[in-house]
Amino acid sequence: MGIAQMIDHTMLKADASRETIVRYCKEAREHKFASVCVNSAFAPLVAKELEGSGVKTCCVVGFPLGAMLTAAKAFEAAEAVKAGAQEIDMVINISALKDKDYSFVEEDIRAVVEASGDALVKVIIETCLLTDEEKVKACELSVKAGAAFVKTSTGFSTGGATAADVALMKKTVDGKALVKASGGIRTPEDAKALIEAGADRIGAGNGIPLIQE
Repeated sequence: MGIAQMIDHTMLKADASRETIVRYCKEAREHKFASVCVNSAFAPLVAKELEGSGVKTCCVVGFPLGAMLTAAKAFEAAEAVKAGAQEIDMVINISALKDKDYSFVEEDIRAVVEASGDALVKVIIETCLLTDEEKVKACELSVKAGAAFVKTSTGFSTGGATAADVALMKKTVDGKALVKASGGIRTPEDAKALIEAGADRIGAGNGIPLIQE
């Protein structure tokens, strides 16, 4: 698989225009990226623009803080899928994880997994806010709750993906889930280092520079 097929071409800015989203879809079709990742209000537009291309429509849920009611996250996921999303990137409840309320964290993830139906769920654990012990726990809970991927970061907090975090997450999930690296990935070298560390998918605000040698 080439690197292009591993990229989620991502536009989550609050002021993203319709024109920008359409351009991202055209770029993703052209370069055969894995998905276009957007806020759920754009799900119908992206699904329409990507129809027949093989590029997936990806939406974020509980983004970027993860601190919403579980029922609200599940509803958002279900609505996004109904609107055309084939992949859901959800943020965990970071406070609950830090409070060691592990059953809550697991159920919060599971509710989104169940609400997403056939759509693949990636769980954003926001590594920059966690200790290594908490990163391991978040990955274990994500696997238990049935997530397809664990993901490093929203790109909206204090830091992004690191090779060390990707390697730790890869080791923890032990083949039971895949790993997505996101946040601050801007060069082919960045992407290569993260893939070598174990990333199966790369989330980037602009995927095009990552595929240019």
